[in-house]
Amino acid sequence: METRERLSHRYGTLPEPAFESGRTVLLIIDMQKHGIDPAYGVRERLVAKGLPGVADYHTSRLELIVGNAKRLLSAVRERGIEPVYVVVESLTRDGRDRSAEHKRLGIHHAPGSPEAAIVNHLAPREDEIVVKKTCSSAFNGTSLHYVLTNLGIKTVIVCGVITSGCVESTVRDASDLGYGVALVEDACATWTPEMQDAAVYAMREIYAKVYSTDEVLARLGVQERAALSERGRAASR
Repeated sequence: METRERLSHRYGTLPEPAFESGRTVLLIIDMQKHGIDPAYGVRERLVAKGLPGVADYHTSRLELIVGNAKRLLSAVRERGIEPVYVVVESLTRDGRDRSAEHKRLGIHHAPGSPEAAIVNHLAPREDEIVVKKTCSSAFNGTSLHYVLTNLGIKTVIVCGVITSGCVESTVRDASDLGYGVALVEDACATWTPEMQDAAVYAMREIYAKVYSTDEVLARLGVQERAALSERGRAASR
């Protein structure tokens, strides 16, 4: 563990990103019904592939991250920080516009399909931004960098799936493009604990500062307000 910690800081440590409203967004990556909603059979597909252990871990992890992403979404909206949703969705019904990678992997969400929809607990409000992609990184093959530049964004808070896939690709590109990146580790999921740990380790301090949901909420001042509110209620009793 000591060696791992030293290696994760081998190039020094990143500065703490400033979570300023108007200069920060919450990127919610691929939190869609096909891969997240139990009704769409993600667990059953894993079991059918002979991966019951992966199914157990992934299902429990999804329950955790949907709850944490919901907390983050509520907090940023309260602070006036913009959420930006990124989803896998093709331009064409047959998916001919998809990347070679998505064609090879059989990843296809047709435009407007139920599978492509964001899970109900995290559904965007009217006029919130949704960016569609058919590749791993939210910045590759989309106008996301252009949009964030127009919004004056300097910091991105990242959550979603899959930690070792689209999340990591997005984090690396965001860092290369000059954004301060905050990865919310317990609001991301992948297939196994080992893959989760390896992906977070690869990103920590090199491409992103890594936080828990509680740590991000504290930095946003949400916990402090909740505590003040509770003290106020106690004083009035």
